[in-house]
Amino acid sequence: MARLSGKVAIVTGAASRGEGVGNGAATAIQFAREGAKVVLVNRNVERAKMLEEQIRSEGGEAAAFAADVTQPEPVKAMADFAVERYGRLDILHNNVGITIPGTPETVDLAGWDHLLQTNLTSALLCCRFCIPRMLASGGGSIINVSSAAGMIGLSGSPGAVAYTASKAGLQGLTLSIAADYATQGIRANSLIVGTVWTPAVARLGEDARERRRKGVPLQTEGTAWDVAYAAVYLASDEARWVTGVMLPIDGGLLSLRVWPL
Repeated sequence: MARLSGKVAIVTGAASRGEGVGNGAATAIQFAREGAKVVLVNRNVERAKMLEEQIRSEGGEAAAFAADVTQPEPVKAMADFAVERYGRLDILHNNVGITIPGTPETVDLAGWDHLLQTNLTSALLCCRFCIPRMLASGGGSIINVSSAAGMIGLSGSPGAVAYTASKAGLQGLTLSIAADYATQGIRANSLIVGTVWTPAVARLGEDARERRRKGVPLQTEGTAWDVAYAAVYLASDEARWVTGVMLPIDGGLLSLRVWPL
């Protein structure tokens, strides 16, 4: 269990939003279990400190850091903290994301701007300030957490134009970074997350949980750990020849369809 030994990682949106384990928390825990030193970035530093304690109780190394990653100054401070604390930076896991309802006709424009700042601009800022530290460390891996919504339209919902656009944009950002830094030892990939069950969606209720389970070809429920295991692979040297990839973690949702009889 040392696939990330000697590496230093930043995970944004690391702490779970409620009871249970979210995508960021599961990824941070798995990074630490695989030997990485992990900076746990959250606006709510108390939740990040609880996660830090959990990781340390398992013998891992982690440090909580409070930052609003939609603003340049806190993001620069975050990148500086990682290097000052642990001496290098190898992995950036951009996990911050929110959603608001709305179609092009109904979406609130202030909400649209806030969502794009949170879901897309935050990733740009984190890359802006982390890439120089990665280059100084000899390269690194950037993992952007996107969504199946960025690749398909969503039907039967109250509208998700802002969320869908931001996640599609995140995939474009990933490809651009992968192209720009391919010769400099920095890889960039996206996780295309499907209907995993996490604290962020628990408010939908048990009926929705069952519909989400049955809505994927594998007919099983995805969890934050499925996302975390994929993130460990992309962060590790096992993926040294993998960049510019959109990796679905979705139970077959994007690739497989029921054959009409």
